[in-house]
Amino acid sequence: MGFLVAATVVLVARRSESLSPSGGIAALVLGIVCSAAGLSWAGVLVGFFITATLVSRFRRERKESRISNVVEKGGERDALQVIANGGIFGTVAAASIIHPSAAWLCIGAGAIAASSADTWSTEIGTLSSVMPRSIITGRSVSPGQSGGVTWLGTAGGVAGAVVIAFITILVGWSKAAAVTAIIGGFTACLVDSLLGGTLQVKRWCDQCTMTTERTIHVCGTTTQPAGGFPWITNDVVNMLSSAAGALLGVFLYLLSNQ
Repeated sequence: MGFLVAATVVLVARRSESLSPSGGIAALVLGIVCSAAGLSWAGVLVGFFITATLVSRFRRERKESRISNVVEKGGERDALQVIANGGIFGTVAAASIIHPSAAWLCIGAGAIAASSADTWSTEIGTLSSVMPRSIITGRSVSPGQSGGVTWLGTAGGVAGAVVIAFITILVGWSKAAAVTAIIGGFTACLVDSLLGGTLQVKRWCDQCTMTTERTIHVCGTTTQPAGGFPWITNDVVNMLSSAAGALLGVFLYLLSNQ
């Protein structure tokens, strides 16, 4: 049943150009693992994927026109993006099979809510009419640049975390998991922005005189390193953010059971 559900979701995602072939394979494996942990785990994963896809496709052309010169990846999600956003959640789901505990619900909720909050924050914030500002320096940055924040994007992050909290309630998870989704998800979203503004690799296009994440800029120029660590890409930052959400889940679970 888990395989059939996961395969159906992946096929729909491929047809709607939401997943690349490698992303489809990664999503299929992730879906099977979560289904093995229980239908509620699969339900949370599918709920995250559907809502993230819908918000990503909302006014998609306008968003791509604003950030295509900055972001390295766009359109179909590849395997690295799927793992970065759902890998921690899948690992927690697998752990819940080996050693069942109510703690995994909070940890999993925090992990997937972090990915949801980050996705909503990015997708909604990109539509802001106000230029984003660096969370580190407060200076204006280009739309789509990691570490840039807006009030609209921040509200989107809250909405993304609340959506996961609502889904956890629908599948019958504990109130503690729902609270963790909201608090952990939004907090991890801020961690994502901090990491994006400090450690994430940045590149510079001499031709366009602008900061970007692209190795080859839209103008065809090979960009040069301009800060951060070369191995800390946006995918790495997203996974670290999800891990932060999971760790907050541990803390909030222990706090709720004192």
